[in-house]
Amino acid sequence: MKSYIKSIMEQDPSKKITYSTFIEAALYHPQLGYYMKPKQKIGKEGDFFTSSNVHTIYGKLFAKLFLSICATEKLPPVICEIGAGTGRFANQVLAEIKKESPSFYSQLSYIIVETSPYHLKLQQQLLPKDANIIYYEKIEDVPPFEGIIFSNELFDALPVSVVKKQNETVYEIFITLNDEEKLVEVMEPLQNDKIEKYIEEMGLELGEGQRIEIPLAMEPTIRSLSQILQKGIVFTVDYGYTFEEWKRPEHRDGSLRGYYQHQLVSDPLQYVGEMDLTTHIHLNGLEHFGEKYGLSHVFTMKQGEFLISAGILQYLQDNYDPNPFSEISKQNRAIRSLIMDSSLSNSFTVVAQQKNISAHWSSLINL
Repeated sequence: MKSYIKSIMEQDPSKKITYSTFIEAALYHPQLGYYMKPKQKIGKEGDFFTSSNVHTIYGKLFAKLFLSICATEKLPPVICEIGAGTGRFANQVLAEIKKESPSFYSQLSYIIVETSPYHLKLQQQLLPKDANIIYYEKIEDVPPFEGIIFSNELFDALPVSVVKKQNETVYEIFITLNDEEKLVEVMEPLQNDKIEKYIEEMGLELGEGQRIEIPLAMEPTIRSLSQILQKGIVFTVDYGYTFEEWKRPEHRDGSLRGYYQHQLVSDPLQYVGEMDLTTHIHLNGLEHFGEKYGLSHVFTMKQGEFLISAGILQYLQDNYDPNPFSEISKQNRAIRSLIMDSSLSNSFTVVAQQKNISAHWSSLINL
């Protein structure tokens, strides 16, 4: 991978590349990219966990919500998941829908957009053969439909640019090779019109010494989601901060990090192509671009708060079970871990947006 990165740099007269180009190559190169390689990435033997790894209760709750939304809003039985990973969430949702509403299940089209051949293979091995699952490689390939869109950690994996304000000047951070052929950062005064437009459009105020990622890929991704969704709901689950939260001292160095064998790696230039790269998304940007392209903002909640509102406590069983490995004990522990303020789950935020409907969320969420 490093030789490939070097070959890209050599095509530029200044021998440097943007962070966006670097991340695109490190994560999505067809053969060398982290997400494209045939290796375990999610779960105990991978590099990171997602909420669906905690327990099937996560998918069960969303399945119940999806059924309620489709019934209340008279939406056809179509669910589109963007980036389905190992397929665990889809499997949980499909199993619960089949149990709760066999007729809905028999009519359901479950669309999966997946760029990784490795994950695609895992999904096809795991998911039920009697389910109507339709696969696409890119969002733009999906024909327009009415229904529900769900994504978990989609936006935090998109390439980003990186800027820093220093001595009252905004710089863009690039990547180059030093004399020892080591990947290093260099700064140059910002000259990228798209980054300048984003900062201006968002009203983003950078403090002195602040470093932050600029998610230029967010807008076209949201535009594509709105283009394929004619009517329905979009659920986005991801790490993120509001612009007010970005001003806090603990966030002044930005959020671009790596995860390698469940260890946080602060230097994103390490283990190129071998580790996950992730950023906290701009929640205000997600809401802004949604409104811009016809996706009305409904709510933004911490995941624990959302799960409680959606009824997860109804699954918490009071009866004492002395066996810590029983299904009841496992489920109770999972529920507590998903809603605790200090849990990994509450690092996530759930954003709901809707198009061409006016959902009654007070009744939908408090199921």
